[in-house]
Amino acid sequence: MALIRFTANYDDLSTDRGYQFRFHCDKCGNGFMSRFQTSVTGVAGDLLRAAGNIFGGILSSAGNSAYDIQRAIGGKAHDDAFAVAVEEGRQHFHQCTRCGKWVCPEVCWNAAAGLCEGCAPNYEEEFAASHAEAKASAARQQLYERAQQTDYASKIDMSAGAVHAAPSRSAVNPVTNAANAPSIVGASCGSCGTVSSSKFCPECGQAMNAKLLCKSCGTELEGKPKFCKECGLKIEYV
Repeated sequence: MALIRFTANYDDLSTDRGYQFRFHCDKCGNGFMSRFQTSVTGVAGDLLRAAGNIFGGILSSAGNSAYDIQRAIGGKAHDDAFAVAVEEGRQHFHQCTRCGKWVCPEVCWNAAAGLCEGCAPNYEEEFAASHAEAKASAARQQLYERAQQTDYASKIDMSAGAVHAAPSRSAVNPVTNAANAPSIVGASCGSCGTVSSSKFCPECGQAMNAKLLCKSCGTELEGKPKFCKECGLKIEYV
């Protein structure tokens, strides 16, 4: 008896009308679909059903039980169809002689070593992956070291009855709460026409006709208020 291949990595898609199988790469899951092989018994069942619709009676009953007939006598036909499908499928896979897995040649086969990449990893791919992982690991380590050099807790009350509440979203937003300082809207210099967001023109030194805005809600600030009249943010001038 011939050795049976693909015993663990295929799907049997056969029906009463014919036989078809889908084979998978044991490593990545890529697959190959065998061609559909028509079942003689299934065709006979279709003919019996068609005849039964015309004549009725025993022919109709035979047509309705065609699938049961095939299940009873179709064992060899199924096995033969599977053998044909295996011969098709094995053209699209390589079997590793070390682990026995069937793998696709495009992704999971190391042609230089004659083994699957699970047993003989590709040097270039492993080098590239390790190179990227080493840089990512170093970056994480440097971030940890930088974080350890920063004081996050010296102003936190750690007494027995102290409770530390989480800050609101607006309080920790780095965009709207950067140092609680107002932003300066860009304006055109009345002397030379230069557009700038600075208090004084970088070209001629004249004072810019600029506006101050609350960084939290964008409200224009009149004069130099201590708090924003719309959102209540404390304003610190720099």
